[in-house]
Amino acid sequence: MNFHLYDHDLSHWSGDCLIACCFAEGSTAALPSALEPLDQAWGGVMAELIQEQAFAAKLGSAVSTRVGSDIKKVVLTGLGEVKSFSPDSLRQAVAVGLRQAHALKAKQVAILLPATEIDTEIDLGLAIQAATEGSLLVAHQDTRFKSQAPSNGASVNGSQANGGFSVESVTLISAAGASLAGYGDSVTRSEQVAAGVLLARELVSAPANVVTPITLADTARQLASDLGLEVEVLGYEDCMALGMGAFLGVAQASDLPPQFIHLTYRPAQGSPTAKVALVGKGLTFDSGGLNIKTDARSIAMMKTDMGGSAAVLGAAQVIGAMKPTVEVHFIVAATENMISGKAMHPGDILTASNHKTIEINNTDAEGRLTLADALVFAEKLEVDAILDLATLTGACVVALGEDIAGLFTPDANLAASILAAAKTTGEKIWQMPMEESYFEGLNSVVADMKNTGPRWGGAITASLFLKQFVEKTPWAHLDVAGPVWSDKDFGYTNKGGTGYGVRTLVEWVLSYTKS
Repeated sequence: MNFHLYDHDLSHWSGDCLIACCFAEGSTAALPSALEPLDQAWGGVMAELIQEQAFAAKLGSAVSTRVGSDIKKVVLTGLGEVKSFSPDSLRQAVAVGLRQAHALKAKQVAILLPATEIDTEIDLGLAIQAATEGSLLVAHQDTRFKSQAPSNGASVNGSQANGGFSVESVTLISAAGASLAGYGDSVTRSEQVAAGVLLARELVSAPANVVTPITLADTARQLASDLGLEVEVLGYEDCMALGMGAFLGVAQASDLPPQFIHLTYRPAQGSPTAKVALVGKGLTFDSGGLNIKTDARSIAMMKTDMGGSAAVLGAAQVIGAMKPTVEVHFIVAATENMISGKAMHPGDILTASNHKTIEINNTDAEGRLTLADALVFAEKLEVDAILDLATLTGACVVALGEDIAGLFTPDANLAASILAAAKTTGEKIWQMPMEESYFEGLNSVVADMKNTGPRWGGAITASLFLKQFVEKTPWAHLDVAGPVWSDKDFGYTNKGGTGYGVRTLVEWVLSYTKS
């Protein structure tokens, strides 16, 4: 998909489809003033469309019609009310409009951006970035495993990503008549972010016989080669030498070797403004172990249990391309949780790399065991903050649903910075309590702790478990069990892996460039 920044009057553009972003005004849509002269020339067809379709410009809604001029078709897409406008509103509206354009088989499309510099606090550069991201993300159609993929498609940073999506070219036009010259960096940044999200999507969507621990390690090596990152992959013996008994306890039943991945981005010049670590859960398949999962759909979807690691690797791709002033460590303890004669048993006691002992009372609570050693490793890097992402608990999905991640941290400042990043990206996060008294549910008679607690408050006890493996460094945990996968198309998200977390991780890292 190619992008063009248009500096001429809208009336000079010609193509297959114009997508006009409209704000809601009371119970109806407000036609952008830049479109009014054209609508008059078209005999008021746009105003008539709004009236006949009762188009109220609600976010997620769109209507279309044929006008038969140099602009063949027009799509009106809703932004909602001005007071509720955000970058994600525009990202969603553009995606909905492009879905309509695709249904109309349009190839050459223009997007009339709202007059954000007049009506909202969102600057033009951010609007261009949001529109470009929405375009690239909605266009992604994963056809890797189809025997006959659609022939037409677009690309992100040169790689085929859009098999079957009709739109090939997008021209961005300001409704306020503002010059878009000089905003090429906003498009470039959007392409970098989208490439990272699409990497994460495809890692999550791929089956467990395609994405294995070795695949994740190879992906990290390729990122290092392409972007000039440092990479270290620790094998079984290396992890044994570091005392990673919790991680290796999970890995011991699999025929595939565990891969402990450590990617590092260092700024080329000067001292970094900050050092942070991103840790992702990397279970490429989770059978549940001897406490096997018994629900057929649940076990079939356990290819997604590496969603945290996918987000971390996707963020590595973006950070490596953007090259900020922040030093970033990307850590993934990758393995499978399988069943064999070597599998860990309920009742086993494992010793983590900080020498704390763990009684296993459920082998299906394995992700926290791999994260335990990863968090210890991250803290030894003497970073300023650690943020982990994990598809950790069904309890968090029960509490927050499938679209919202749970944020757990004892550090108020860290929580505020993560929530601010999520607000910018539109990825939904809700801060959850860390009730210290709930740790009593993890008390063990024979070890320092159990790996699971009572049924109630399971997402909280899981977070309290992780907290035992970070001593002093500010740390936060994101439980992303819900939003890493979608069963439906909506906005710029398509069915399958969502790439959730990449954009928030990147935005959070970039916030440290202002330190």
